Amino acid sequence: MVSLLGSADELIRVVESSYPGVDIHVRGNEITMTGQPGDIAEAERAIDELVAVVRTGQGLTPEAVERTVAMLRARTTERPADILTANILSNRGRTIRAKTLNQKRYVDAIDKHTVVFGIGPAGTGKTYLAVAKAVQALQAKQVTRIVLTRPAVEAGERLGYLPGTLSEKIDPYLRPLYDALHDMMDPASIPRLMTEGTIEVAPLAYMRGRTLNDAFVILDEAQNTSPEQMKMFLTRLGFGSKMVVTGDVTQVDLPSGTSSGLRVVEGILHGIEDVHFCRLSSHDVVRHRLVSEIVDAYAKFDAEPDGRAGGHAGSRGRDRQRSSGRRS
Repeated sequence: MVSLLGSADELIRVVESSYPGVDIHVRGNEITMTGQPGDIAEAERAIDELVAVVRTGQGLTPEAVERTVAMLRARTTERPADILTANILSNRGRTIRAKTLNQKRYVDAIDKHTVVFGIGPAGTGKTYLAVAKAVQALQAKQVTRIVLTRPAVEAGERLGYLPGTLSEKIDPYLRPLYDALHDMMDPASIPRLMTEGTIEVAPLAYMRGRTLNDAFVILDEAQNTSPEQMKMFLTRLGFGSKMVVTGDVTQVDLPSGTSSGLRVVEGILHGIEDVHFCRLSSHDVVRHRLVSEIVDAYAKFDAEPDGRAGGHAGSRGRDRQRSSGRRS
């Protein structure tokens, strides 16, 4: 009951606030509810799911309770308790799991398909879960190596201004992939595995001319590839390999006039067997609560006609003109 209720009944109050027509009362080991029968049934099901999670020994958080309620409201066939307790990878006392319904479907798609595209906003776990599945496949000897790559495209900055050799300049772009690896493996073993070629982290340009056999290959930040680069990457696929492509089509950093390979690839590959597209949304963001709201706010702003954007659009245009003037 302590795990279910939370500190000062914090968790059960999240359930109560999710169903305004229900009053929840706790006395000892009993929970009673008053309200409309339909609302009570929904709240009871939510509590049943939370009890199932607690019985596995997994702790609950207010965010996990909110996700449970959201999954129940989606009326899916999957049980929230099954989603929240399905382990992908365990390392140094830390367990990696899907936290939302779409994340679980994304992970399942990686198991079932050879090429999977994970498309969604920042913070939805696209890259992190893909790396977890890659490490899992390596440990299970399903593949002999992991290849992680991403295009070295700047988000408004210039690569040439960074000091050091080409390798040192590229390293900051690959840092998110290194960070994910360090969360999932013994950090001391990573340099050895990279020296042996079991793990390779490289910019996309290094993939040309290669055939990747028996490998788990991840292309991150794929929205910053051109259609030609996307084709080049996808045709690296060799025997016994699996590919996961991740990206956010709302954060393209390519020069003006250059099409994003991620934006056009679904129309090209639609209907091809063993290629699967997974879409994640702001509801799947697992960072700070504000990240989800920020993503939604930007999506709403971008969807507005120019007239409704008003002065904001004008100021952005003036900023671009001033910026262009400085560069010239």
